Amino acid sequence: MFSKRRKSNRAEYPIPAPAPAPASSTAPPPPPWIELPEDLTANILQRLDAEEIIMSAMLVCSTWWRVCKNPSMWRVIDLDYRRCQHPDDFDDILSAVDFGIVWRSAMDRSQGQLVELKLTYLESEDGILNYIAERSSQLRCLTLERYFGRDHVAWTDAIKKFTQLEELHYIMMPEFDIKDFETIGTSCPMLKSFTYNESWCEQSEEEDDIDDGVRFSIQYGVAIGKTMPNLRHLRIWALETRNEGLEAILNGCPHLESLDLRRCYGLDLEGDLGKRCCEQIKHLKLPSDCASDLEVRLKSFEDIFWGF
Repeated sequence: MFSKRRKSNRAEYPIPAPAPAPASSTAPPPPPWIELPEDLTANILQRLDAEEIIMSAMLVCSTWWRVCKNPSMWRVIDLDYRRCQHPDDFDDILSAVDFGIVWRSAMDRSQGQLVELKLTYLESEDGILNYIAERSSQLRCLTLERYFGRDHVAWTDAIKKFTQLEELHYIMMPEFDIKDFETIGTSCPMLKSFTYNESWCEQSEEEDDIDDGVRFSIQYGVAIGKTMPNLRHLRIWALETRNEGLEAILNGCPHLESLDLRRCYGLDLEGDLGKRCCEQIKHLKLPSDCASDLEVRLKSFEDIFWGF
């Protein structure tokens, strides 16, 4: 009657499952540096300039961001305005904005643990020293180099807050007056190392100016000897210096171990004073000693200042 239905072969030949879709959205494997211990990562990142860390490195990944927020990364900070300069920024607007971001970020991240700071080629005070002083009670070493726009009142207010300072290096900067030396000495009683060098020093041919220069060359020595008794290291480069001022330094700083007088003029060290310097100071550099390293710094300043 009816023919038997033919059995299906589906069981014998199952339909293959569809191939999985290509994993086009699969995340790439994490970069290998993510697996590094954080202390090793911090050691590597600290070899970069502060400007590089804040403007680029800490934005690479969440791990670097976390490491760069650790205050221990910011115990030593070296800030140089030139590293934020834009080659096509003729008005320096972008450069100033970038540098403002950098130095504020660096200070905020230090969270009061900053012990050593160097500031180079600052063109304006802009409250930076007071901002730092209010947040850096542990600061031990401060270097200011080529600081063109020093605000005298702001500088004085700030230096009075650096009571723990042991080193102050003031290089190629606007000149001090006698009260500035006294303010440093009285405000920083732990000061052991001091460098002072003005932007440039020229002998004047005017009689009144010469008299003022002689008085200053004696008085600043008296101020150092009177207010900085704990000094171990003193560098006064390319300054007019008189025997009376140098004697006041030797009398008032009995612990002085090194004294750098290179390119200073106005001294007569042929007699007893020169002999005393050699006997009292372990590491002495005389006005006529080689100053090639100093000359390079001075030449670099002149090129930048005059645009050569």
